[in-house]
Amino acid sequence: MNASSLESEVRSYSRNWPVVFDRARGSRLHDRDGRAHLDFFAGAGALNYGHNHPVLKRALLDYLERDGVTHSLDMLTAAKEDFLTEFGARVLAPRRLDYRVQFPGPTGTNSVEAALKLARKVTGRQTVVAFTGAFHGMSLGSLAVTGNASKRAGAGVPLGHTWRLPYDGFAGGQVSGLKLLDSMLADRSSGLDLPAAVIVETVQGEGGVNPAGPAWLADLAELCDRRGILLVVDDVQMGCGRTGPFFSFEVAGITPDIVCLSKSLSGYGLPMALTLFRTELDVWQPGEHNGTFRGNNPAFVTAAAALREFWADSALEKQTEVRGALFDERLGELAERYAAHVSAHRGRGLAWGLAFRDAPVARRVADAAFARGLLVETSGSEDEVVKLLPPLTAGDDELAEGLDLLGEAVAATVGG
Repeated sequence: MNASSLESEVRSYSRNWPVVFDRARGSRLHDRDGRAHLDFFAGAGALNYGHNHPVLKRALLDYLERDGVTHSLDMLTAAKEDFLTEFGARVLAPRRLDYRVQFPGPTGTNSVEAALKLARKVTGRQTVVAFTGAFHGMSLGSLAVTGNASKRAGAGVPLGHTWRLPYDGFAGGQVSGLKLLDSMLADRSSGLDLPAAVIVETVQGEGGVNPAGPAWLADLAELCDRRGILLVVDDVQMGCGRTGPFFSFEVAGITPDIVCLSKSLSGYGLPMALTLFRTELDVWQPGEHNGTFRGNNPAFVTAAAALREFWADSALEKQTEVRGALFDERLGELAERYAAHVSAHRGRGLAWGLAFRDAPVARRVADAAFARGLLVETSGSEDEVVKLLPPLTAGDDELAEGLDLLGEAVAATVGG
């Protein structure tokens, strides 16, 4: 029996890239036929440090070879202790963040579910404010605060207890979601009860690579603080250095009440997630929220190694910011050259999108890129955006090569 015939119709990426991948190193995936593919997808942001980084791989192999504990639920292990020590010293302390660390389960949606549940428990309130274009995961609580209609439709049940606001720049910036929220909370006849929390991505990835402005984020944080609403930042895709700083919200100078992390947290593509929250919000009872795979020790090992390797100083952050300027320039040139077809380019750090006026064109450009050996995905409400997430560790020559290949794909698709 053919192996692919056994897999559910729910599969997606294998349809876009119909090859069998066999090995990977750095910024390249190699298929079974020996062809190399430059990876500007990076596991949808789960491989910020590339494939099989040698330092992380060595740490993992050493741990496994000495029979280190692999599964432990939330028992104390040397691997967990090492990770927490490194995370506290290299991430929390330098940023003066007084956060407790919860291991909610291995994926981003687990982190979001824990955040929503905790916010409701702390405040005693039910409603959560979310934004147009948001994506927070595929489990029911996360879907309730997700904006995409097709993903929400898969829930099969009503998704409630959410109030939706326009994100920064929605409808050309003609509608201010923050002013609307503040005005309705000020009016006792508005019908809007005080929400438990606001959940936001500082850069919407699946929503089409939409960056919120630092001033908008600062205004949101101020509004939440003034009204007594918990602010949750979903940094699952844009955290761990994707936009430059370790946390994507640092650019706005804000301190969220709760932060969701996953994807590149392990540094090696191993499942791992955290929910961070201010110490005074730690009102959980033992075992009140848990998950069988919340103690992924191999992920602790590679995550600790990644913190030592990449976050001992600000070199990676500065490099990513410089490269972000390069992407802005190169994609801006593409957008100008093909203005009849490209509506915008946008992004921050090494998360970028090229938006097309006719949505199907984006898919054709991504297919043309794949034919040339470049992996990119699409995002946005109509999949109208070609999304670029190269490894932060890619070489300058690899980034230039990928941008050249993308330019060729656009030219081949729209002509000229």
